[in-house]
Amino acid sequence: MNLSDTKYSQYALVREMMDTIDVVKGFDPAQTTKVAENIKSVKRLLLVGEGSSRIFPAKNAIRKALTCGLDLHIATDGSRQSAQYDRSQFAVFCASNSGRTKEVVLLAKKLAEEGNEHRYGLTANEGTLLAEACRETFVLKCGWEQAVAATKSVVEQALFYESILWHIAGKDGTIPYPNLAASVEQALTMPMDVDVIKAAAKAPTIYFAGYNDGVAEELTLKTNEITRKKSDFLEGTYAVHGIEEVMDPNDVVFVVDPIDDEIEKFQEVLVQGVGLQVVAIANRETPFTTIRVPDAGELTPYVYLCAGWNVLVEIGLALGIDLDKPERARKVGNEFIACPTV
Repeated sequence: MNLSDTKYSQYALVREMMDTIDVVKGFDPAQTTKVAENIKSVKRLLLVGEGSSRIFPAKNAIRKALTCGLDLHIATDGSRQSAQYDRSQFAVFCASNSGRTKEVVLLAKKLAEEGNEHRYGLTANEGTLLAEACRETFVLKCGWEQAVAATKSVVEQALFYESILWHIAGKDGTIPYPNLAASVEQALTMPMDVDVIKAAAKAPTIYFAGYNDGVAEELTLKTNEITRKKSDFLEGTYAVHGIEEVMDPNDVVFVVDPIDDEIEKFQEVLVQGVGLQVVAIANRETPFTTIRVPDAGELTPYVYLCAGWNVLVEIGLALGIDLDKPERARKVGNEFIACPTV
């Protein structure tokens, strides 16, 4: 992507993707210092939201907490399912960029009725219905997005949650990888293999496989919104445990950060068996066609996500799609409409 070229810059989606660079540069981990202390005392954290406000931000935090061995149990589910849980021992973060997502607002109201003192909101707007129901609400600095597909807000939400973990782990309160913004910029602007884009544009279904940390799953959702193509998230080794029966040789599988011990099986089942193309998004070379991104240490998943956006924009443009105007998808999936007072 290149903002100096109107082919890209005419779209709010692309401009907001590129805004992610400044979002990362300007992110202040100090904003979560106090709330991290509260969550550390509770030792249980539930991250709720719908769609992009939950997938990568929450699942990235879960993977990081488990990897670091933090004394903090983090869980995530959609708001309706979370409403069925016993949340009395949890601190709960309710994320909704609009602050009007019905499921999230209703859960926050229920938490208030139950007297949960550790209910927090995360949104991109001031003075929202969500803020009215939460004890404390944090407003993202990235601002409201014009494109239907959320991008820069996803990265800021994920950094927000992850910074809570940094404080709990006793880190110095700075981003662990200071060159993250430069790595994100490289991932967003690097040229893409024309043959990969052509194959993906022709594919009946685009699959994303990889860790259950939200990256591949979020890119699956973005594939629907940006390219209007069918897509599926294949967590772990799901790609080689039955779904190959219905795969088409013209399909494409993007494997994000493939686990070395699983590569041989992917080659055997998908490349040799189904006959489809597998493309890796990785910080190293792999036996597959590889979209190689810079290594950002423990923050490399953010770079993978941005490289995936880059791929999807190129696919969308190759298909002649208006990236800003899906035919059915809405900016606020299920908006809460408050009843007028009489």
